[in-house]
Amino acid sequence: MTGTARPITIVGNPVLHTACRPVESFDTELAHLVEDMFASMYAAGGVGLAANQIGVNLRVFVYDCPDGDGVYRKGVLVNPALEVPAAKDRVLDQGDEGCLSVPGPRAVLGRPDRATCHGFDVSGTPVTVHGTGVLARCLQHESDHLAGMLYIDRLSAKARKAVMTEFSRRQRQDAPAATA
Repeated sequence: MTGTARPITIVGNPVLHTACRPVESFDTELAHLVEDMFASMYAAGGVGLAANQIGVNLRVFVYDCPDGDGVYRKGVLVNPALEVPAAKDRVLDQGDEGCLSVPGPRAVLGRPDRATCHGFDVSGTPVTVHGTGVLARCLQHESDHLAGMLYIDRLSAKARKAVMTEFSRRQRQDAPAATA
């Protein structure tokens, strides 16, 4: 791995709540960003990471997670367009979800059990990724990030409050003690 792990942007930072700009240049700068994103994702123990989670306002995300058959899939999607089954054809996966930008707590969130993303790889070649299982959830989760939405924004008010209460408790617990 040649990338450099960058700090993960935490909930409350405006970059996480702003729709990201499309990538216009498929150049070495983008390639370096993608390397840093993989390094950051692995350092934080994640399975997916959007550019705005390291403070970069661009429509790009990386992933390394299993599909519904347990086969690990790794890749990058630049300027992705997400497709999920129509409501009448949709089966919801009521899986547990968390986020590197809301470290700690997790919550059950129903998402379609299949998803497809059309986009580009780091060199600008068109790609299509079909996902089931964790990969389907990841494609949806990371696409939400690029639209300025966190998974907690999809939770009920009660579930969101529980996640944020736990997040705050953990943040206080992990904060260094003040010295006199």
